[in-house]
Parts: sequence; C-alpha cells; structure tokens
Amino acid sequence: MLTPFAWPDMFADDECDEIIRMANASGFRDAGLVRGRKNSSIRSAKIAWLGEANETAWVLDRLVGTVVSANRQHFGFKLADFAEEVQVALYDVDDGDHFDWHVDIGSGPIASKRKLTVVAQLSDKESYMGGELAVNSTGAAETVSELKGDGVLFPSFLPHRVSKMEAGARYSLTTWVHGPAFE
Repeated sequence: MLTPFAWPDMFADDECDEIIRMANASGFRDAGLVRGRKNSSIRSAKIAWLGEANETAWVLDRLVGTVVSANRQHFGFKLADFAEEVQVALYDVDDGDHFDWHVDIGSGPIASKRKLTVVAQLSDKESYMGGELAVNSTGAAETVSELKGDGVLFPSFLPHRVSKMEAGARYSLTTWVHGPAFE
C-alpha cells in the first residue's frame, strides 16, 4: 500500500525526552535543502544528527524493528539499509519555522534510494501550536498523529509538509530507509 502507516507509541515519553537531550548535546544547526542549499521560504528549521555511537544505538535498533514490521505488514518494499543518520528537527515559532510541500526522494546517489520516510513525534502537543505534519497520499492532505511518541512511515515519494509554527517549539525525529531505486 502507498498510504501512510501509523505506529502508535513508537517511543515512550521518557525515550522522546532522551532523544531530544541527545540531539541538544550533539548541537543543532540551520536546516537546508538538497546539496546544502538554503531557502527559508521553503524550509526553516534547525536539525541535529544522531550518529550510531553507543549512547544513540538504541534509537536505530528501535527504528529497525519498527520498519521491518511495518514494511512486512503494509508496504512490501525491497529494503536494504539505513544509509543516513537519524535526524532530529526543531521547529520554533521565533523563527517562523516550517517545511513546505516536498518529497524525500531525489536524484542523488543516496536520495534516489530512499524508499520509506520514518517520522516520530517527540514533543507534547500542548507545548506548541502549528507545526503539523501532513502527508498527501490520496490527493488530500492528511495530518498525522501529534501524540508524543507516535510515529508514521510513508513512501518517500509522497508529498508532505510541516505547517508554519504558531507558538512554542516542536521536536521530531526523521530517518529514511533505503533500497534499490524504484523502477
């Protein structure tokens, strides 16, 4: 199926807090677009990368288990690996952060092999307004769960966006699962 696959409670509340702590420790920088380009009318956010160090290995382990199960149940894609580090995004109202409609698959050597996008909500919905993740798989935008710890998986070629922040700050985790390029 090509529709998003919801994964409630991908991470527990305390695990979300720990992921945010690790991202803060690694340091946030301005997010960009493909090949490091910047265009704040398309994307404004901060990002941090979680490597595969001992302290962060459990995050990738959890994602691997989630992806294997969801792919078996819902997508049936040929998957090979996680060729990119896990990204934590910070969307803040002070900077008018957002990410306009886009797809995650591209023409580069890594982006062309993105098959699934995985996003987990790390913030309490009560701590911000705006910043909703919407995915368009049917011709109409559908907002995904904003409950802390909930995740969603969707084909990387589906258009999606994060609406403009209206209050507070929102943290989310994103990674991509790679495989043979779609034909």
